[in-house]
Amino acid sequence: MAERKSTQPQDAAQKEVQKAVDEAESKGYLGVEVDPTPDDHYTVAGVLAGKPTPETDAEHARKIRQQLDDDARAR
Repeated sequence: MAERKSTQPQDAAQKEVQKAVDEAESKGYLGVEVDPTPDDHYTVAGVLAGKPTPETDAEHARKIRQQLDDDARAR
């Protein structure tokens, strides 16, 4: 997540931008991607092909968690 500033925006334009950034951040649009599994794994074709997702494959979920932990430690 982006670092929040300790000072409040001073003018209307700054307040509007800060509000938009805060909203996007709260929805998870900014920051670290939570699930690096490719999007095509979640499609009908991906499911029928047996492509793993964290929801359907415990080993894949373990690998994803480990990858996210490793990435967090590297920062």
